[in-house]
Amino acid sequence: MNAAADFALDPRLAADTQPVADLPLSRLLLMDDARYGWLVLVPRRAGLRELADLSRADQHRLLDEIEIARTALAALGPYDKLNLGALGNVVEQLHVHVIARHRDDAAWPGPVWGHSPRLAHAAGALAERLQRLRGALPP
Repeated sequence: MNAAADFALDPRLAADTQPVADLPLSRLLLMDDARYGWLVLVPRRAGLRELADLSRADQHRLLDEIEIARTALAALGPYDKLNLGALGNVVEQLHVHVIARHRDDAAWPGPVWGHSPRLAHAAGALAERLQRLRGALPP
């Protein structure tokens, strides 16, 4: 069985995000919440729930891709703190949140998830944010 070929994005992640790019291991997604610079990395392997489910090589690749996501978020502007999270309590599919936080954001200093309803990007703002993120990715 080819785990990459059998990969399917969890419907809840698909509903809440916009695709940015496919990296060597992960699908890079933008959370559709205009209040935050919030990316999600989902390794394109079927059946993963925990970081330990990845091979050692893929664990290291995921760390490299977290750095790619951080660099892309930095292209949107400076931030005060970078938050990383891989909880999986609601969406069991392995995914890693990479969030650029600002001391004046709506959820500071708490976590961004569960903090009031999402504020969807306006169409033009979403297209511009996606373009900037994609422009910051390595070739």
